[in-house]
Amino acid sequence: MTPNGNTVASFWESISNGKSGIGRITAFDTTGYDCQIGGEVKDFVPASAFKNPKDARRADRYAQLAMAAAKEAVAQSGLDAGTSDPDRISVIVGSGIGGLKSLEDQHTNLMQKGPGRVSPFMIPMMISNMASGLIAIEFGFRGPNFAVVTACATSAQSIGEGWRLIRDNEVDAVVAGGSEAAVVPLGLAGFSAMKALSLRNDDPARASRPWDKDRDGFILGEGAGVVVIEELEHAKRRGAVILGELTGYGTTCDAYHMTSPDWNGAARAMKSAMSHAGLNPSDIQYINAHGTSTGLGDISETRAVKSVFGDGAKAVPMSSTKSMTGHLLGAAGAVELIACVKAIEHSLIPPTINLDHPDEECDLDYVPHQARSLKLERALSNSFGFGGHNACLVVNKFH
Repeated sequence: MTPNGNTVASFWESISNGKSGIGRITAFDTTGYDCQIGGEVKDFVPASAFKNPKDARRADRYAQLAMAAAKEAVAQSGLDAGTSDPDRISVIVGSGIGGLKSLEDQHTNLMQKGPGRVSPFMIPMMISNMASGLIAIEFGFRGPNFAVVTACATSAQSIGEGWRLIRDNEVDAVVAGGSEAAVVPLGLAGFSAMKALSLRNDDPARASRPWDKDRDGFILGEGAGVVVIEELEHAKRRGAVILGELTGYGTTCDAYHMTSPDWNGAARAMKSAMSHAGLNPSDIQYINAHGTSTGLGDISETRAVKSVFGDGAKAVPMSSTKSMTGHLLGAAGAVELIACVKAIEHSLIPPTINLDHPDEECDLDYVPHQARSLKLERALSNSFGFGGHNACLVVNKFH
């Protein structure tokens, strides 16, 4: 579920053709806001994501988006609690912020109408673990269930922790990912106050411009990404269609600053992911970068890649799909892993759009403007979050 499409197929068609999903915010009146643009999920009917449409009304938008993504992932995978052991199917779906709209709405009720008018559903709608819980309820999956909350690394770390559960033989399969719905007045105002957002209000499609010298901040987006990861023999026994092999996961902490990145932490996460995968840097053929379009972040990631890949850094293509989707925060890592899987499937690297004038400090191969055909066997996906949280995933073509 992304600003670029509400299915994997529509999302891939959009990003592979370099189309931006960013526009003027329509969900509320942005008069008076410094930033008035964002990446909104379009034409979404929340009731369609639930078996019981009434359940959608008791879920925040972030959980509704998560359920829609989970529904597509589970359907495509064929995973079924009736034919697999439900006690060995886990759900790990996190959110960086959780139900911000529910909190915002109920605070308004409190201030305007008094405490007696606050909804009894406010707390379960707001908390960040509820999407994971609702998905388990919807599908009857009774294995370990929790929510990772590590800002922009959330969904990549969710997938990585699911990989650990399978590796340690605690479960057979994990429904993993993340969701975010922070394009609400308070979310937009908060990120604006940090001076984190682009102010290119008159040209939203060109506002997210990673590594470009004219970048002026990221674009706040909403969406969800969910994948099913599964132990290989379990998947084979039930005849699952295997889309890729998750071979490596690395996670570190900068222990440096709340919001400013330290490239050393990112570098260590990349190295750890490749080490778990048994790969050298020269084996990586594509990097889906964190690439948010912020001044410090883009330079830091470039330095991290140079430190890990050395003389080969300029030889590995690296693109930022956030140039088209905006920054989906807690959903970004899972959505971008899906982009890597599709890139491997189609032998096509999605581009970084809007990279017109590269920053002199950002001098790697960012696949500018147009997608690039390249036969791919493996890719690395980077996710780095506020608080210094880093999570990197390696996915291989399955043979």
